[in-house]
Amino acid sequence: MFYLLAAGTSGYAVRACPRRAPLIRMEADAPPHRAGFVSILGVPNVGKSTLMNALVGERLSIITSKAQTTRHRIMGIVNGDDFQIVYSDTPGVLRPQYKLHEGMMNSVRGSVNDADVILLLVDPFNDADAFPDEKLLRAVQRAPAALLVLLNKVDLLGGEDGGGAARLRGVTEEALLARWQDEFPEASVLPISAKEQTGTDAVLQRVRALLPEHPPYFPKDQLTDKPSRFFAAEMLREAIFRQYRQEVPYSCEVVVDAFKEDDERIKISANLYVSHDSQKGIIIGKGGAALKAVGTDARKSMEAFFEKKVRLETRVKVSSSWRQDEQALRQFGYLD
Repeated sequence: MFYLLAAGTSGYAVRACPRRAPLIRMEADAPPHRAGFVSILGVPNVGKSTLMNALVGERLSIITSKAQTTRHRIMGIVNGDDFQIVYSDTPGVLRPQYKLHEGMMNSVRGSVNDADVILLLVDPFNDADAFPDEKLLRAVQRAPAALLVLLNKVDLLGGEDGGGAARLRGVTEEALLARWQDEFPEASVLPISAKEQTGTDAVLQRVRALLPEHPPYFPKDQLTDKPSRFFAAEMLREAIFRQYRQEVPYSCEVVVDAFKEDDERIKISANLYVSHDSQKGIIIGKGGAALKAVGTDARKSMEAFFEKKVRLETRVKVSSSWRQDEQALRQFGYLD
């Protein structure tokens, strides 16, 4: 059994259900129902989580300006009268440096294997040969799933603000589409801006057309496959990414060990794990100021998400070199 977030008149309700809901018997005279799994892939910081949230219409994936924010595969479910789309936001594709990264890449490969449609999100500033895992890219191209290559950040074409936009000044959208179509001749290439939510309606319509005829896999009021405490942990981890710089956010893991809810408020107790003793002092800060700022930031996000008052308690613990520790990684849900 696992828990899911379901839409309700007063926000989100949590209830237990099986790993996958039983298939619903379709009446003979009912219009065809389409359902399937759609995996969003790409390198770190290409905009996968922004796209996921735009397509689902809910802020399920955390977003920061730093790369490698997403560590887990997160499902977001979009339902209509005659369709159900199960999107998967996945960790950014990278060359593993830790066992943590190996576990993250296993979840990416799993999302390719069970997908009906793959959305490969690419950045116009990058080249196809810069993809860090050639074996995975070949698997994507050979997969039986339909492939859509989404050219993100087209809102920056012709930009005058310097940086990457300046590199594309004078480059037309048509030229970019042709270049990526040459790289992926069997795929459909679509221009989008996940941030501005332009082109996402076209993606939705294309995905719906590519889904197989199938009854819904999950109840029609289900929004995600993750429990409420998962999202609480993610919002706390997001606050850590905003508060600290350099290596510290990447060395942190958050585990919610208590989540108690009543009609008026939610009480959450969470442990923040760091890799080294020296990082514990940085996380806490002078007089506990840094940790208090993280808690305040995370609590505001939680209250907006759960639509209830939240009481948040945090503790900082050391799990030495947890990114390389298989036992710790199993505890944190990165290894089976």
